[in-house]
This record gives sequence, structure tokens and C-alpha cells, in this order.
Amino acid sequence: MWINRDGQLYQAADETRVKFRTSLSAKVLEELKQRADEHGTFVNYLLEDGLKELLQQETIHFTKDMRPKDRIQYKTTYDEVLLEQVRAAAKEHKLYINDVIEAGVQFIDVERAKRGQHRYRIE
Repeated sequence: MWINRDGQLYQAADETRVKFRTSLSAKVLEELKQRADEHGTFVNYLLEDGLKELLQQETIHFTKDMRPKDRIQYKTTYDEVLLEQVRAAAKEHKLYINDVIEAGVQFIDVERAKRGQHRYRIE
């Protein structure tokens, strides 16, 4: 992001975001990459939107027997507060974090997700 200080623009890292590495379904990631490209956003913004909606639900419907077998490592940044809420929800429902992230995919609304230009915002 950029910070406007006394009429000058300074580039700064968004300190509300943290790096996180997990394993997600390769098929799901590929579909999300296509959706992100079509709508001018990023995969992690789509995932965050789905997670926000998922966390508003009272229960998380996930069948452990149906875990994808094609999981690959995925590393990106997430909103720090949201990631802590996901960790807590995973622990509460006795799931792994990647299970919760994959369950959130069904709640993604690309119109509601942040646009790709959000990372270049001026504050």
C-alpha cells in the first residue's frame, strides 16, 4: 500500500496481513486462479471473502472422509485477525485450518471480494 504523508507518497507493507502456508486442493486452487483472473482480483482475496462468510455460519459442514487427495502447498498472505478467527473455528470444530479454508470456498462471492487494486491503495 502507499501512505500519503505531507503530499509525498511512501510505499509501506500492510502490517495487518501475515504470511501463511497450508495445503489446499490443486483443483480448487486452479479454479480460484481462473476466477481471480476473470474478475481482476487475487486468490487470497477470494479465499478471505469465503472465510468471512463461513465464519458467520453457526456450523461448518465438512466431511473428513471427502478430503481432497490432490493437496499442494499454497503460501500467501491473509488478514491477521481473520486468520486467528479461522484457527479458532478449526480448533472448535476439530478440523485442520486447510479444511476450514476449503470449506469456505463455497461461500465466495467475487463481487464482494476485494479487487486486485486494493493492494495499491493510498492511505
